[in-house]
Amino acid sequence: MPKPTLSPVLELEAEAGPRFPGFSRSANEELILPEESDGCEAGNVESDSEEEEEEEEEEEEEEWDTDLEIEDPKKSYDLAGRAKYLNTCQTFQVVPVSYFVRHMKDAELTLKHHGLNPKAAKALALSLTNNTSVVKLNLSDNWLDGDGGTAVAEMLKENYYITDVDLSENKLGEKGTKALSAMLRANATLLTLTLSGNQLDDCAAKYLADAVAANNKVEALDLSHNMFGEAAGNVLGAAIAENVGLKELNLSWNSIRGQGAVAVARGLGANIFLRVVDLAYNGFGNNGAAALGEALKVNNVLEALHVSNNRISLEGALSLALGLKENKTLKSLSMARNPIQNEGCIGILKALRANPGTALELLDLSEIVVKENFTELCDAVLGVVPGLRVKHDKTSHLFTTQPLKVS
Repeated sequence: MPKPTLSPVLELEAEAGPRFPGFSRSANEELILPEESDGCEAGNVESDSEEEEEEEEEEEEEEWDTDLEIEDPKKSYDLAGRAKYLNTCQTFQVVPVSYFVRHMKDAELTLKHHGLNPKAAKALALSLTNNTSVVKLNLSDNWLDGDGGTAVAEMLKENYYITDVDLSENKLGEKGTKALSAMLRANATLLTLTLSGNQLDDCAAKYLADAVAANNKVEALDLSHNMFGEAAGNVLGAAIAENVGLKELNLSWNSIRGQGAVAVARGLGANIFLRVVDLAYNGFGNNGAAALGEALKVNNVLEALHVSNNRISLEGALSLALGLKENKTLKSLSMARNPIQNEGCIGILKALRANPGTALELLDLSEIVVKENFTELCDAVLGVVPGLRVKHDKTSHLFTTQPLKVS
């Protein structure tokens, strides 16, 4: 290494030699006593030769080099991370997020409701690329748009420490979804991804379907509150059948109906990994319910199924009940706010009574009007399935078979 520049005082000392004869000074300013020889005083000891002086100078050079290189690596790393973010913000002409600067080394980083635009998201993503502290990242309810979503996706291709990402309510659109789908085919550490409320439509579903079919690491995927329709159901259903990693899938609050609903149900029948599936607030109808009934006959891993508010009527309820009659693993079934009537509720209870091996623990039939014969059947079913809890509205007394008396 080149010799570092010395201060004027040190240069004079180097030229004039030690200020105290008989003593030598090391780079760290410690005084070193020479060994005394017989008959010689310490103050009269001089250097043996010019070669020894040159060797001492070389040693001093090495010691100075070492001192200059010693620094606190942790402090340097923290400062470098913050400096990189601040410089990037200056480049993109955005105001730095002070909360991020203070918490960039936290394991859980929450930046929801911060008004982050695409440029701010790019600055953030570049700073997180080499971050090894953040494990859970929440960027929900900002304005990342497609460009910001793309920047986050590119970051996740490089960062192998983040396992949980929430990008809900960010208007990611087709562009952002395409980038995230490409990321899912490359990333091997992400376990949870939330894309709820991003106005994703049938076109975006095509990219997501490719990622769902290829990725086997993500365990929880939330696609709720989007704009998926029948076409999205078709492609996502096929992807669900091929996926070998998902354990939780949320497709609630979409518009999946018709053949798309049937495709999703068939995908569940073929999948052997999913444990929790939320399909509430779609349009599965009777055909979708019948397909779900067939899926429950063959699926032996699903534990929770939510199909509340899906336009399922009496016919659909009876078809789904056929699956409950054979299923041994489902623990929770929610069919609230479906027009299945009292007869549909009774059909479901009869299926459970005929299946002593059922694992069902919760049956949610909220906001469905039932009659007294339903409550009587509930008591009988509890004798077969003692751990079952049934949620339902109060018995209806709106109608009576007693004739009106005319005074």
